[in-house]
Amino acid sequence: MGSCTAYENNKRVIMTEQQIQNKKIKQLESEGYYVIKLTVTNKSGIPDLIALPKKSNVLFVEVKRPQGKVSELQKYRLKELENYGFRTEIYRG
Repeated sequence: MGSCTAYENNKRVIMTEQQIQNKKIKQLESEGYYVIKLTVTNKSGIPDLIALPKKSNVLFVEVKRPQGKVSELQKYRLKELENYGFRTEIYRG
């Protein structure tokens, strides 16, 4: 990851890309966005963050095998997304 020079209390501070991303995530969340940091995608060159405004026409799909179990964390995330006004579904192949 790269780095960036910033100044804090008149002191030079070198910020890593991760620190810069975290700063941007906090800013966007404070503005009401639901922010997702992408680590692995099926497409090369996709930007690092997705910032979705509330009640966007977005569908999040959790894919499971026919008898696959949705974990408690996955249930929590689906509910969290629904509370932001997004559509969710569990797709069983």
